[in-house]
Amino acid sequence: MRSFKGLLLTSALTAPAFTGIAHAQDGDDQAAAETSEANPPIIVTARRQDEALIDVPASVTVLSAETLEKTGIERADEFVQLTPGVTIVTGTAEAGDTQINIRGINGARDAESSVALVVDGILKTNTAQLNQDQGTLRQIEILKGPQGALYGRNAAAGAIVIQTFKPDDFLEGGVRVSAAEDDTYSATAYIATPVGEGAGIVLSGNYFTTDGFYRNGFLGSNTVDDQEIWSIDGRFVAQLSDATELDIKARYADLSGASINFNAAFHLPNFAGVNPAFFEDVNEHPFNFYSNIRPFNEQQTFEVSAKVEHEFDAVTLTAWLLYSDVEQELGADGTSADFARFTFPGATPDSVAASNLCFATTANLTGFPVNQPGFIGSNPVPFIFDPIGGSTFGPYSPTSCDGTQYQIRDQSDFSAEIRLASNNGGPVDWQVGAYYLHIDRQVGVSLGADLGNGITRQLFNPAGSANPTTQLYHDDFSTNVYAVFGSADFEATDRLDIGIALRYDIEDRSVTNLVPVATDPFTGGPINPGQAFGPIPDQSQTFKQLQPKISLRYAITDDVNFYANWGIGFKSGGFNNQGSAAIVDQAFNQFIGTNILIEDVFRKEKSSAFEAGVKGTLLDGRVNFDLAGYYTEIDDMQFFEFFVGAFGLLRVVSNIDEVEVYGAEFNLNAELLPGWDVFGSVNLTESEIKANASRPITVGNESPYTADYTINLGTQLDLPLTDTLDFVARADYRITGPTWFHTVQDDMSPTLFSGLLPLPADPVTSPNKLVLPGVVGDADYSITRRDTFEVLDVRVGVETDRWSLTVFADNLTNEKYLNEVIPAIEFGGSFISPGALRRFGVEAGVKF
Repeated sequence: MRSFKGLLLTSALTAPAFTGIAHAQDGDDQAAAETSEANPPIIVTARRQDEALIDVPASVTVLSAETLEKTGIERADEFVQLTPGVTIVTGTAEAGDTQINIRGINGARDAESSVALVVDGILKTNTAQLNQDQGTLRQIEILKGPQGALYGRNAAAGAIVIQTFKPDDFLEGGVRVSAAEDDTYSATAYIATPVGEGAGIVLSGNYFTTDGFYRNGFLGSNTVDDQEIWSIDGRFVAQLSDATELDIKARYADLSGASINFNAAFHLPNFAGVNPAFFEDVNEHPFNFYSNIRPFNEQQTFEVSAKVEHEFDAVTLTAWLLYSDVEQELGADGTSADFARFTFPGATPDSVAASNLCFATTANLTGFPVNQPGFIGSNPVPFIFDPIGGSTFGPYSPTSCDGTQYQIRDQSDFSAEIRLASNNGGPVDWQVGAYYLHIDRQVGVSLGADLGNGITRQLFNPAGSANPTTQLYHDDFSTNVYAVFGSADFEATDRLDIGIALRYDIEDRSVTNLVPVATDPFTGGPINPGQAFGPIPDQSQTFKQLQPKISLRYAITDDVNFYANWGIGFKSGGFNNQGSAAIVDQAFNQFIGTNILIEDVFRKEKSSAFEAGVKGTLLDGRVNFDLAGYYTEIDDMQFFEFFVGAFGLLRVVSNIDEVEVYGAEFNLNAELLPGWDVFGSVNLTESEIKANASRPITVGNESPYTADYTINLGTQLDLPLTDTLDFVARADYRITGPTWFHTVQDDMSPTLFSGLLPLPADPVTSPNKLVLPGVVGDADYSITRRDTFEVLDVRVGVETDRWSLTVFADNLTNEKYLNEVIPAIEFGGSFISPGALRRFGVEAGVKF
């Protein structure tokens, strides 16, 4: 693999010029005058000030207004695919679940993001917004490396800086609609108009609906990945005076659809003699869905913000306020059928009812063709106890034996920032400011018995109800964030610029457990194992971090710059659902002898990142290049763990004590002929876990969710057919290298099946009974790495200044690949979600 990576990098460095994503972005008149009219500089705000991309001492990928229009990009899962060294997992569990990995640093599910999202100068504060439509886009900048000193919290891996449409002093607007396979339709529209002297508004809307790629083979419906989304955005901008501007924005978004679109793959090599599918490479899995519960996901988002900017003689004052509220609920089938939680009747009516229904649905579905190695025998007893008539379900089965799950994730927050920055254009540019954020967040996960009544949409349902709760996590999290920051950029000489930035964050966090004191109607124990010794007490913790950043740029020539930067990244620690540590210790450490270290409080993540490179332009701006190397050390990297057992399911955040990441990235951009651009990039990343007390056997493995490499190649044609009609074509080809999704990789691990063995046998009364030692239940996770996959997107059409007509193919070659692999180590398998398949469509747009 190392030789292959070296060959790729060598080939990229010696290849003909490829062109980058962003070709040209309109800047101010002075900047445009410094270069040819045909190739104005790309103007960015990467350091919270307007400057040419070539002058930014860091790696930045820019998607201009032209690129956004030519590609039809609207959300993060689309533009990330055009960005080297960046990968994304989104929507596999639920709509608000988005994890972006930049150069080996990943945003752990249920923790804070590692990537800051900044829209029109305002920092968004909810990870659920990372993959939402943000209005009418005009430019996207993806910054790599720690950006906390400049952009604030959760920028440990980088920042996404978005600019949306701003009203002018004339009426304009546009509409774009598309229709594609799988009953997939979308529409976007905006209108901007002046509303008085120096004031204007923009209204935009977005609608999307699809039946999805997959169908439920048991329910006979498109209830696996269907979705319907709509949103409305408004923006009012007023020039209150020659020096003062007011910018007010509001948006509402609504989503409904499915959730938890996973299959299970087993990794039990010693069971493969019974059925080879017990030891399955995740990349070879045929996806089928057979849940008897219709999954659902509802999400509503409301936010409003106000920003004021006032220019004094030598400084500019900027202040903004943001209120955001995201409410989300989801429900789906359960996961614990193979652990017989609802199989054997206990002493309660609920337990008897669940057992009777479990046996009845199993008997009615005997022989129903579920995913291998699953099979439904004449009774729901696991096959290791009953090799003749027993069953193997996997999660999300068509029977009632796996129960139900219902979850909520509600967050409201208020944030504010005030900043003072120089504007005199002298040898020193500086800024200072302060930031405040308050977050109220509730997270609840309820596991219930399936009594044939579906899911009752509330977290706690008492015994005797239609969907009695058997286990519950429900916590109220409160966070207050205080920060001060400042930066200065010095023009030391005509060729040397030095930048220094500093930010200090304090995050005060607390948690209150909301689980009522109640008894699990199936086990007789507390409804949350953390209550075994009484009510769970409130907890509070403060996380602090100083985030410095130093950068320099040296102009080797007028068109070529050397740059280097170093910075500290920070992501606050926090709380898992209270009782998580007790469940892991009870269900795994005590039962099968593992030594997993999970805490109800996870630690803060801190990284130290260095980057150096050279970037420049050639041939009057027709060729742009950027070559960079980077090295990062991450302490206490936050990592998502998923546990499944007889108790149901559990989502927690753990810490990996030390991870090392290093790599190289190369971009080379060219306009071969007027109207013909080609572009390409390659990113190579090496990573290693240096220490991990949570799972010591994983030392030496790679950073999870980190692709070994990404390669982007493509071309764009914009050629005149007549004086008013152009032919437009674009192709984007993305190769994503092998990816591990867990710290456990080429490793063996005991599972709950190991704990169920050895089976007792009496050689006199049961001479033919199968006897299996515990090691037979151990799992081998060497087959859980996602293979390299390649996706080709193509768009071809015609356009004028007023209208366009385009046909497109997403994933033209119909590449089968995995969106995500979530190994549940002690379960003995992985939960896997498929990537998007091929989809043909047509799009039409009009502007006025």
